[in-house]
Amino acid sequence: MIKKYKHIIWDWNGTIINDVDLCVDLINWLLKEKKLKTITKEEYKNVFTIPVKNYYAALGFDFEKEPFEVIGKRWMDEYERRKFECTVYDGVIDVMEKINKLGIGQSILSAYSQHTLEEMVEHFGLTKYFSHIVGLDNIYAAGKLHLGKNLMKRLGNGKGETLLIGDTEHDCEVATEIGADCILSSNGHQSREKLEKLNCVVIDDLRNLLS
Repeated sequence: MIKKYKHIIWDWNGTIINDVDLCVDLINWLLKEKKLKTITKEEYKNVFTIPVKNYYAALGFDFEKEPFEVIGKRWMDEYERRKFECTVYDGVIDVMEKINKLGIGQSILSAYSQHTLEEMVEHFGLTKYFSHIVGLDNIYAAGKLHLGKNLMKRLGNGKGETLLIGDTEHDCEVATEIGADCILSSNGHQSREKLEKLNCVVIDDLRNLLS
């Protein structure tokens, strides 16, 4: 599935790092505080989207009463406090190791803030696998298309030489725009049902990348 590529671009949240349960916990904390209806993990995976501001609006947050920037910062501050509760998905490190042995380059492209992204990648001992670790310069996860375009220029790969692995519609959109193929994991932040509507391969276990 991956041997034909020169470079693999990985998403971080929901693809390498399993932070879905933490994200559900934190959004329910804010929903309870605002006396809004809490959601299950399944509901979360059906409503989550990027930019995340749209997902907050869909859940009933009123930005006229409290700006998204204020709510979003409260969420992120708590996420930062608890981020090391998260774990790397089973099998992902084995996949990265085998990609390395095949001589295929690897990078991370994320809507997570650059400084904290680097901190977490280092914490989990993964820095050695990546030639580029690319995140946003803010905490609001508005999207990463511009970062993806810049990364592709740096890689200098032609059509069909790069694969993006992610877990959301946004990852598929980015891949399409930057000229990369795309494989999506159904274990992340969006449901298989949503992902199957896209023009991307959907897998349930990242170890299937090696088949």
